[in-house]
Amino acid sequence: MKAKRKQYTSNFKAKVAIEALKEKETLAELSKRFEVHPTMIGKWKQDFLSRAASVFEKSSEGESQEVIDPDQLYAKIGRLELENEFLKKA
Repeated sequence: MKAKRKQYTSNFKAKVAIEALKEKETLAELSKRFEVHPTMIGKWKQDFLSRAASVFEKSSEGESQEVIDPDQLYAKIGRLELENEFLKKA
């Protein structure tokens, strides 16, 4: 029977990568503290640095993507009003 690989959350990876960036401890010390192989910490650190700029780029794109169709909103309001009237009668 194969052992399942441990999967880490993105929050945990970010926390470990930030600790590695601080360079207050060596990778070996961090790997003991977080129980993760030093190679993984190095990889997470590189991934974190390579994607750091995209955090600020997406904020301007996110605003343009959140365009909501008014027709969908009116349709949803209509459905909710019908449900509300039905529940009042019941």
